[in-house]
Amino acid sequence: MKPWEVHLPAGIPGPEAEERLRRAGTLPLAWAARFAAAPDRPMLWSTGAGWVSAGALDAASRRVAGRFQRAGLRPGDRVLMSGAASVAYVAAHLGALRLGLVVVPANTAYREREVAHLVTDARPSAAVVDDPDRAAWVRRAAGGGVVVVGPEVDLPDGPGDDLDLDIAAPSDPALLGYTSGTTGAPKGAVLSHANLLATTEAVRLAWRWNPDDRLVLALPLFHMHGLGVGLHGTLLAGASAVLLPRFDTDAVLDAARRHEATLFFGVPTMYSRLAASARLGELARLRLCVSGSAPLPPAVFERVAAGSGQRPLERYGMTETGMNVSNPHDGERRPGTVGFPLPGVDVQLAPDGEIRVRGPNVFSGYWHDRTATDEAFDEGWFRTGDLGELDSGGYLRIAGRQKDLIITGGLNVHPREVEDVLVTHPAVAEVAVAGVADEEWGEVVTAWVVPAGERPGEKDLLTHAAERLAAFKCPRAVHFVDSLPRNALGKLLRHQLGT
Repeated sequence: MKPWEVHLPAGIPGPEAEERLRRAGTLPLAWAARFAAAPDRPMLWSTGAGWVSAGALDAASRRVAGRFQRAGLRPGDRVLMSGAASVAYVAAHLGALRLGLVVVPANTAYREREVAHLVTDARPSAAVVDDPDRAAWVRRAAGGGVVVVGPEVDLPDGPGDDLDLDIAAPSDPALLGYTSGTTGAPKGAVLSHANLLATTEAVRLAWRWNPDDRLVLALPLFHMHGLGVGLHGTLLAGASAVLLPRFDTDAVLDAARRHEATLFFGVPTMYSRLAASARLGELARLRLCVSGSAPLPPAVFERVAAGSGQRPLERYGMTETGMNVSNPHDGERRPGTVGFPLPGVDVQLAPDGEIRVRGPNVFSGYWHDRTATDEAFDEGWFRTGDLGELDSGGYLRIAGRQKDLIITGGLNVHPREVEDVLVTHPAVAEVAVAGVADEEWGEVVTAWVVPAGERPGEKDLLTHAAERLAAFKCPRAVHFVDSLPRNALGKLLRHQLGT
């Protein structure tokens, strides 16, 4: 028995599940089959649109694909997408994938320099954005030749029913997900249609996702958690989802009650806020709560469990791999652990404790970066950079990270990027940035600054950062110090900050 078979529902043998995960196929083909099988079934709800059926979503995504094609886009072209969750935005995302375009998700909090990096690196032919400033930044970085539209994709209609859709091969690229690298410059992870289908099918099986489920989805659709799991999984299962543009405790609980939801997926910060709410007990109405994107503090797990009866199912994934490991649906969910490998995924711990994974969910490499790709793999195993430990029951625990990545509220921040911005302030001689443990956010971005002469004002430094970085990357605290801890060779000893 393979370790991941613990996740399989009764009646599905391991070999059958493995074949299902590895066989040729794509999410667009699977979605099209779901749309055709039950066109009148309610599938997505968002403010303004109300409930939209599977058939209506099918038609909307076809219309978007036709408009993209008439605008000159062809399979393999990239389309940058950055917007709040809505039915129109989802239809644009589906239309792009169904035409064979490569979606480049962009955080809606990005500032101009961050958007410009994605544009100059990915070279998109189109962008779907819901903010005029972001639209201007894309045009400025691209220097012309890019089609920039809002979520409604207000372009002339294409060929309609004569349009060839869902023809991308499993090995064709589907998503270019940017993730922080060791240099601080985000790298594009190329995920194929087969990668996306494998990770989505794995969680569908493991979490018993079925057409009767209804997800309250308050996660952003620029992140693997909200997009690659929440949205893609809903459509693959033929289930339904309530789209919320942002997380709010009362809005989530109101939506769960009003729409008779069965599922909620969130990051630890969300669970911390739910645990502090007088309405925490309302989570009891749900079938399953899933936590991911950062470690869930055991204390928060226990508060949620004590106040609602829900024992959040914690899992572990990455931009490059989708989902890798999960606590079991049927069985003990251990706080502080992420459980066992998901169906089809193999996990090993290297001698130094690094977690390595392989499987049909793992990406092929980084966009136009052979060196980074070669460094990321070791004899077919993807090196996650995370350190793990197995407890006596075989549950995996994330012990830390080899690299210095900060995870705050489920979002990745590389210290080097923040340092590079802060050091441009004339009153800063040296700066080091690290994450400080926080029960609500997981970690908070914190800066240690050596002044260049007279000590600058903390507010002035934070304003300087806010004008150049997304809000989640900005320091929440600044400490002024006489010097930074370094070794004999001058290398920063980041782990000694604050000691």
